[in-house]
Amino acid sequence: MRDIVKNSLFWLVIFVCCIFALIGLNINSKKIHNTDYTTFLSIIEKNEIKKVRINGNYINFIKKDNSKYTTYIPMHDTKLLNRLLSKHIIISGIPPKQKSILFSIFISWFPTLLLIGVWFYFMRQVKNNVGKGINSFGKSKTRIFFDKKIKISFADVAGCDEAKEEVRELVEYLKEPKKFQKLGGKIPKGILMIGPPGTGKTLLAKAIAGEAKVSFLTLSGSDFVEMFVGVGASRVRDVFNHARKIAPCIIFIDEIDAVGRQRGSAFGGGNDEREQTLNQMLVEMDGFEGNEGIILIAATNRPDVLDSALLRPGRFDRQVVVSLPDILGREKILQVHMKNIPLSTDVDTMVIARGTPGFSGADLSNLVNESALCAARFNQKVVSMSDFEQAKDKILIGSERRSMVMTELQREFTAYHESGHVIIGRLVPEHDPAHKVTIVPRGRALGVTFFLPESDVINLSREKIESQISTLYGGRLAEEIIYGTQKVSTGSVNDIKVATNLARNMVTKWGFSEKLGPLLYTNEDTDVIFNNTFSHTKYISDITASIIDQEIKLLIEKNYNRAKKILKDNLDILHAMKDALMKYETIDAMQIDDLMNRKTVRHPINWENDADKNF
Repeated sequence: MRDIVKNSLFWLVIFVCCIFALIGLNINSKKIHNTDYTTFLSIIEKNEIKKVRINGNYINFIKKDNSKYTTYIPMHDTKLLNRLLSKHIIISGIPPKQKSILFSIFISWFPTLLLIGVWFYFMRQVKNNVGKGINSFGKSKTRIFFDKKIKISFADVAGCDEAKEEVRELVEYLKEPKKFQKLGGKIPKGILMIGPPGTGKTLLAKAIAGEAKVSFLTLSGSDFVEMFVGVGASRVRDVFNHARKIAPCIIFIDEIDAVGRQRGSAFGGGNDEREQTLNQMLVEMDGFEGNEGIILIAATNRPDVLDSALLRPGRFDRQVVVSLPDILGREKILQVHMKNIPLSTDVDTMVIARGTPGFSGADLSNLVNESALCAARFNQKVVSMSDFEQAKDKILIGSERRSMVMTELQREFTAYHESGHVIIGRLVPEHDPAHKVTIVPRGRALGVTFFLPESDVINLSREKIESQISTLYGGRLAEEIIYGTQKVSTGSVNDIKVATNLARNMVTKWGFSEKLGPLLYTNEDTDVIFNNTFSHTKYISDITASIIDQEIKLLIEKNYNRAKKILKDNLDILHAMKDALMKYETIDAMQIDDLMNRKTVRHPINWENDADKNF
């Protein structure tokens, strides 16, 4: 940065000097006019000159109209003074200046010296840049945040209370190391944070530094990887040298699996550059003691590929799992991101948290941002619950495709299909309640049914899985009952795929088949590498495979027939729900309750405002 400023100032000075020189030349050229000596003599004879100033062979004269001229005497003219005196012209002269020898030499050599100086300047710049480029290969790309610049604390991290408790003692150690050392305790040298992307591993590491008021060195595992041999190891040494100079501090390496993969698995053999970097990292972690005030924190979402030597006690002593937040964690995360957003009184963070199972902290941050953008798009002063609903639908299944042209028959077809899903989902046991259903095309779907879980699901029961299979076939069965088997569409392709996978897992993984028993019948964990190619070990017989197919088909048929019976018993609800969807296009949980109880469908709440936004 300093070199860029220096070069910019250099060229700016040259540019300004040139501008002033040109301006000076232009000014001079406008004030004084050049003329030849013959014209000068004729002007004398015409008696038009008022004043003459002689400077060696140069003559500057002013005419009676105050215009200025200059001329040059080609040779000595002895009669010139007499001509001027005869015309009563005022004559003045400039005595010759006494120039020193050094000044004369400087003037004569100035252009050459200037060229030599410019040449040396550019050569020095090139030399510095080349030298810096060569030496920088072994320098790490570490970004250093000093304690005063870190404004993040544990209050800014939500949804991972257990992980915060595990790392809270690191803050106490960095603040009061003697408290642990007097009892002979040693703080862990390395902390490995494991969790899916977007769960806040980097944010939690920075919060540790913010709470402890220490410096924070951050870089990615890919920053060590280089095509030149030995560069990665040199960068590792450089990082730890930086840390020792500014200790106490925290070193954070994100995506450490880029450099910490198991050794011996690379096709390049033992001389692979990544393995050399990993070896140097292992040595450096053994090289610093716990009393140096340096803590190494690494993050990954692939702990299964890390080298065992990296994970042993004495290096990464502790593993902290930063998992996806539960429903209470999602509510706290939403509250953190909503602090600076004006909210409407109808916003319920618990309802939003219920409707976002599986969302990470990054996903929830994106949800809040999309909601604010949605509200701003319609010039609203606050963000309402409908904005959060639209943002959630957009993230999950895509934006509404209002421009898509659908005939009345296609809309009716879609309405019956989605109604079949809703009715089966409400009448089978242990199924999540329907939250909203729409026939407005979104993404690649012509219609969507949203089921909102009441709480996070940890384990699935057999009854719940079979209810899901029945619900998945509800759309296809509604088409079949209303239009006949010859009119069934291909819109159920994804429903069939999901239902089949669930049934297959029930038989081959989860032991829900009485005929096959609680055994594992899948070979997904038996892939082996031989001669750099993958091969699958077959350890089930053809007879067993045939039985598996039969059991899967029986499960599907059982739940298919159950769903068909439910729909036939509730045809009046199916027709009424279709009519409501054709009228409103989107119905919510309260309207679904009215339809399931065979009541008149209430008008949607605030539908007029939402209609303006949707259309």
